[in-house]
Amino acid sequence: MPRVRPAYRQVADELRAQIVGGTLAAGERLPNEADLGRAFGVSRSTVREALRVLASQHLVETTRGVQGGSFVSAPDPVRVVEDVGGALGVLVMTPRLRVHDLLEARLLLEPSAARLAAERADADTVEAIRAAAGAPRDRREPGGVADHLDFHTTVLTATGNLALTVMGSPVNDVLRARLRRVGVAGAEWDRVDAEHRVIADHIAAGDGPAAEAAMRDHLVALRPLHERDGLWTDEPACP
Repeated sequence: MPRVRPAYRQVADELRAQIVGGTLAAGERLPNEADLGRAFGVSRSTVREALRVLASQHLVETTRGVQGGSFVSAPDPVRVVEDVGGALGVLVMTPRLRVHDLLEARLLLEPSAARLAAERADADTVEAIRAAAGAPRDRREPGGVADHLDFHTTVLTATGNLALTVMGSPVNDVLRARLRRVGVAGAEWDRVDAEHRVIADHIAAGDGPAAEAAMRDHLVALRPLHERDGLWTDEPACP
């Protein structure tokens, strides 16, 4: 027997569909709780709970006062990336999402992103990519993880394609959080840095195919690091 969704979830789903579909535009004021309740045939408390769900998803903002009410929020890409990254971080702790899935998704996304970056990057973007590739590691950051993933995020951003950035950056956020748990040998990061510089050179030269191939080779070479015993558990990594 199919499970019946609570009424407040059904109301939230319908309002979310209208927001995502553009029927309700950013900044638009929603009807008050009583009117929404009559429209959906539910109580005000059910509407209030539905609005709380939408507020937690940054789709609706409620203010108090004479001019207050519930308004459709303007999308914030940073919040979206943070929310997706948080969800992936939780899911990877369960059997439903494996580390292999994250690495496979990354291998599909980032080589194409490197090619697009090479084809589209202007002088300022090339400078940012070179700076990310050549940035000295912060010794206060365990394992140099932040610097490593900042380069990948910079390449994603350099595509000028927000969808790629939103899909790829949360994966990097999960990798960042997990890699902090273990130390990575300096020689390993020296190799990673060298590969980053090669990718940056191809992007700077506008050579899309070479940038794509170099990024793919780089990610394949990183797999043993991510799959190291203990790296994706609460136990310390094996020496």
